[in-house]
Amino acid sequence: MAITTEELAGGITRVILEGRLDVENSPAVDSSMKVIAGGRNLVLVDLRNVSFLGSMGLRSLVAPALVIRGRGGKMVLLGPNEMVAKVLKVSGVENMIPVHHELQSALAALQ
Repeated sequence: MAITTEELAGGITRVILEGRLDVENSPAVDSSMKVIAGGRNLVLVDLRNVSFLGSMGLRSLVAPALVIRGRGGKMVLLGPNEMVAKVLKVSGVENMIPVHHELQSALAALQ
C-alpha cells in the first residue's frame, strides 16, 4: 500500500492511498494516519486507487476520523470504487465519515 500526503489550500491535508487496505497493509496506514490525525484538522482521504477495503482497513479510517472530529476538525473520503463504497455503506462508516465522489464537493465539505 502506498501512502502519500500533500498540503492543499485552506489547510487541507490530502492523504492518497493506493492498493489494498487489508489486514496486511493496515498497520502502515494506522501509523501514518495517527500522525496526521494528531496534527491536522482538515483531512481528505483519497480512496480512488484503493482496490480493496477490509475490516482492519475500516479501523484505519475510523480511528483518525474520531480523533480529528474530537478536536473540532473534519475528515472526508473521496472516490471509493463500487466495492469499497459498498463496504463503507454496509459497515455504517459512511454515516460517520462523509463520502464524496467529486474532488470539488469533498473540498467544499471541508471548508
